[in-house]
Amino acid sequence: MRATLRWAHADFRAHRGEALFVVLASAGIIASLLLAGALFGYAANPWQRVFNQSQGAHIWLHTRAGTDTTGLSRLDGVAALSGPYRTATTTVESRGARAGLELRATGARPPGTARPLVTSGSWLTPSGDGGAAAVVLETSVARALWVEPGDTLRVAGPEGSTSTLRVSGVAEAAEPRYRPGGEPGIGWVLPGTLDRVAPGSGGQTVGLRLDDPDDTDFIVQRAVTLLGADRVAQVTKWQQARAEAGGDDRLLGQLFAVFGTGALLAAALAASGAIAARVRGQLRDIAVLKAVGFTPGQVVRGFLVQHLAFALLGVALGTLAIAALGSRIPGRIGDAVALWQDLPGHTALMIGLPCGAVLLIAAATGLAAWRAGRVPAVPVARAALPTAAPMTALGRRALGMRVPPALVLGTRAAFARRGGAVAAVLRLALPLVLITVALVAWSTLDQFRSDPDRVGLPAALTVRAEQPGGPTEAELERILAGVDDVSAVHPGVETAALVPGQTGTITLRGLGTADEPYPSAVVEGRAPDGPDEAVAGQGLLDLLGVRVGDWVRMTVEGRPQILHIVGRSIEPESGGRIVSTTVDTLRERDPGLRPGFHALVLRDGADPRTVSAELAEAGGGALEIRETPNPADRLEPARGVIAALIGVLALIGLIELLTLIGTGVRDRGRDLLALKAIGLTPRQIGAVIVTAAGLTALLSAVLGTVVGAVAGRRLVDAQGGAGGMGAGIAQLPPLPVLSALVAAAVLGAVAAASVPATRTARRRLADSLSETL
Repeated sequence: MRATLRWAHADFRAHRGEALFVVLASAGIIASLLLAGALFGYAANPWQRVFNQSQGAHIWLHTRAGTDTTGLSRLDGVAALSGPYRTATTTVESRGARAGLELRATGARPPGTARPLVTSGSWLTPSGDGGAAAVVLETSVARALWVEPGDTLRVAGPEGSTSTLRVSGVAEAAEPRYRPGGEPGIGWVLPGTLDRVAPGSGGQTVGLRLDDPDDTDFIVQRAVTLLGADRVAQVTKWQQARAEAGGDDRLLGQLFAVFGTGALLAAALAASGAIAARVRGQLRDIAVLKAVGFTPGQVVRGFLVQHLAFALLGVALGTLAIAALGSRIPGRIGDAVALWQDLPGHTALMIGLPCGAVLLIAAATGLAAWRAGRVPAVPVARAALPTAAPMTALGRRALGMRVPPALVLGTRAAFARRGGAVAAVLRLALPLVLITVALVAWSTLDQFRSDPDRVGLPAALTVRAEQPGGPTEAELERILAGVDDVSAVHPGVETAALVPGQTGTITLRGLGTADEPYPSAVVEGRAPDGPDEAVAGQGLLDLLGVRVGDWVRMTVEGRPQILHIVGRSIEPESGGRIVSTTVDTLRERDPGLRPGFHALVLRDGADPRTVSAELAEAGGGALEIRETPNPADRLEPARGVIAALIGVLALIGLIELLTLIGTGVRDRGRDLLALKAIGLTPRQIGAVIVTAAGLTALLSAVLGTVVGAVAGRRLVDAQGGAGGMGAGIAQLPPLPVLSALVAAAVLGAVAAASVPATRTARRRLADSLSETL
């Protein structure tokens, strides 16, 4: 063992550059994996991120005004209180969009506990110029009202009075989101504003942050007992808010889990490649050790001790670098690392990833060391063997046709050993596969914005006229037809329906008429064009266990409804548990049925907010106008994370590329000696090395983009099917983007190979033992 350690130390001193590369490669790989873990946690759990960053409350108690809540802070297990805040529930309107809003009276400085995170605009400031008072809206209600900082809201007050509020900011909060028809949204105002807008407000709310979230139910019981059950109107727990955001979390979590698994595999291959390359570069030393009496076991132990020490050092450096400096990285990556430290599972991942990386490196080192133990002690036998396949007839013909020697010899060098060339191409292609999959996800998100018709969102607006004294059906149609940017108007009605053997309900929707059908995004079968025909979402088909072509019986308001499913449509809402037919079909069952809303398809380039404002003005404030929810709004955090993930994968690919270039230069040392002997200049020899690297990268890039495009499309469609939306939503990146990815990979390989190619071409080679082993 002493001799093994002495040899390992001597080898380290003799090959410090190679040892430094292995350490830095290990550090870069573990840093990339930790950054990927931080990005996944940041994107896949947005509610938890907001909760931790805002010091959110685990319990919200809605009580009567004036309820004494000071005793809550003395309860065991309560860490802090947020409030109490006086509240008033009102209705606000902007551009025809209405929403229920709970106004909370708070101070000019955000509270320390359950602090709203302002994402745009600014916090509340007193209005000293007599203008409209300020309000900060929670993100979901601001999106429903189509407002931004600087816009004005009209607030319905008591006895028909109205007032205005100026939106000063939009903030995130770890509380249940606003949904039309559900609980009201949240808006924060100054106490004086609340007294003016809603005098005599009769509500109050207080938030409790707990030491242990598992004690939530117990603390709720004690708090209600302390305040009195008659004084508590409603209790909201943190599990409820998290569950409402759970669908988005699961979708993002599953998507990024695939990326994480692929990134881990790519990192493991890059690490094992770097170690195996170093072992192959020491074949001469291994032969000498065996010649002086080292046993195969001693050789194996020597490599294991040496490379495990390098791995531990590299992993420690990478982990410490992320822990100390990760939060200082500019942009989304730095924000993700800073917040990741407070997310659940951070400690386990910080320990598990480095330990897993060390185990993978140990396994790769063991395999390479075992091969090293089998190296013969007679170097002449290896030197006498040809290093590559002979020149092919095509290569000789190309040289005879005055094709540049660098191109011919570089092609031969890149694919001289078929087994090694295939392994190199596959290892380098893996990061490119994952990058292409990420680009497919990015393009799919863009499709929801740029081409909503293809993903089941042809109607940008829905209009309802349910206010007292509102327009009649004929007047409403005349108002809608008078707006130039409205391309088509489709009457619609939605109702809950029961299906046999199911305890829940589905959504039965009538849209359009037989003469003017609604443009549903049908991806399987056809659109309904006859009586009793309908299309259904994937979620409904899975729920009932039926396929396109089957008949479905359901009960609507106590009366049977039988529909023939003739197609499958993309349904982004309600988990895809929607069956859609025409209004005419529903009127056969109920002749007196009237449309409950109208879906508006806008002309290309029309702004929904502008159209909404025109409709609100034309309807005299009697119309309720809503924007069609877009899933891209919920998945928007994934966009920045995908961009950062591409950078992490590019770093892993660069490490793999440097390893392949270094291995190729070393393995072809004797070939370069022969090239110089037959008259090639240093520039031509360097061009041979660069050409070999470029061709390997080109083949890997083409293979990676093709496989990634196919895999990405199937992955996105599978996620759409699992979420009920249905397959058929995946969008491949444009051809110029994929071409740019291939070009970037090739140019990166050429640039990375230029420096070692120049140094190698200018080196004075000697036909010695060091060049023939």
